[in-house]
Amino acid sequence: MVYHSQTGEGIDEGDFDTIAAISTPAGFGGIGVVRLSGPGSQAIAKAVAGFVPEPRQACYRRFDGGGNTVIDHGIVLYFPAPGSYTGEDVLEFQCHGGPVVLNLLLARVLDLGARTAEPGEFTRRAFLNGKMDLAQAEAVADLINSSTEAAAQCALRSLSGHFSDRVNAIMGELKNLRMFVEAAIDFPEEEIDFLDNDEIVSSAAAIHSQLLQLLENASRGRVLREGLEVAISGLPNAGKSSLLNQLAGLERSIVTPQAGTTRDTVDLMIDLDGLAIRLTDTAGLRESSDLVEQQGIERAWAAANAADLVLYLIDVTGGVSETDRRNLAQLQGTNVLVVWNKIDLQESLEIPTLQEVSDQVSISAKYATGLDSIREFLKRFVGFAVTDEGLFLARRRHLDAIQNALGYVNQAHVALDKHRSGELAAQDLRDAMDELGKLVGAVSADELLGEIFANFCIGK
Repeated sequence: MVYHSQTGEGIDEGDFDTIAAISTPAGFGGIGVVRLSGPGSQAIAKAVAGFVPEPRQACYRRFDGGGNTVIDHGIVLYFPAPGSYTGEDVLEFQCHGGPVVLNLLLARVLDLGARTAEPGEFTRRAFLNGKMDLAQAEAVADLINSSTEAAAQCALRSLSGHFSDRVNAIMGELKNLRMFVEAAIDFPEEEIDFLDNDEIVSSAAAIHSQLLQLLENASRGRVLREGLEVAISGLPNAGKSSLLNQLAGLERSIVTPQAGTTRDTVDLMIDLDGLAIRLTDTAGLRESSDLVEQQGIERAWAAANAADLVLYLIDVTGGVSETDRRNLAQLQGTNVLVVWNKIDLQESLEIPTLQEVSDQVSISAKYATGLDSIREFLKRFVGFAVTDEGLFLARRRHLDAIQNALGYVNQAHVALDKHRSGELAAQDLRDAMDELGKLVGAVSADELLGEIFANFCIGK
């Protein structure tokens, strides 16, 4: 039995056999890589390449297929433990990138005693061997799957430990406060009432503020990672499809003068200065006896309810109809930007306003007039800035853990400030630390690890 360097949890040594996988994408390429990790790497290197190369020195060798056959000629690299990605002996065979050659080489390695790696198993071993914490391990997958340059930069910051450092700093402050509170419980005979110290309450309030800031950044990071879900809604012929085409810069949705052209949702992704946005064009929201259109309207409402933001278009030449008002009332509780469209057809320069909606812009989707106001609103909506060096990618599980920790710290603050109850506060502080520990892997269950690393690609 060995023990994880961060969590102290026991790990079965059987988990540390030698694993192997093709680490380059499927298909044809100039170069392909077969990666190994584990105690059998050196023996396999001798069998395939004829020797174990010096650490981190690329050597050109013939790859022996056994039985006087040659699989290929290529590069072999050796990274001895613990100075490798996984913390174990790691070996890489770099050959020509054809699937037949790679599969022959992998089969040879498996015949020599390795087993096929599970998805994410190389990175999971790096975590278990203390080479990175759980947040950094997740950042590896986020960096690989980044859809924009900004997302890649934020994933790299998380991989470098930016997110983990902030979490660990807050955990350190929670630990100090918890020790102080528990000391007051353990030594009640002292003449000084430690729990009556205003600095204790102030510390709890300060930690609460730090968690709020962390949650805000994590929420923005979640949008940067997953993309902002934006539904384009409104009455038929309000210009929804024209707006989607203009924002996308291509003719993706059909545009005609006839109302009700869009019967189903149309989705596409756009890159707005590094912010990934999923736009959904929807059917017009109106009463209809057409069965096909009814299904489209149901899907339109589902898209609007699931979106982070709804762009609700209103034809400025027709004004606000009773159907518009009913639709907007039904969207209460949803983030809505009212978009007054077709200002190119308006005779008056005055743009109407809706008192019940705070965010409104005016555009001409046909001529792309005013579209910058929508783009700027989208970036402001998520607090996105290209120069924001403090942003990091986050997942929904991160948000849940931070929100839970925030709730426990708030309860601890109330227990200290109003009730002077050290016992209640101490338990809440312990629970808050446990929640934050889930982010970096200080507290982790096998089911959680399995779920996280199962989403990785094979060979990583």
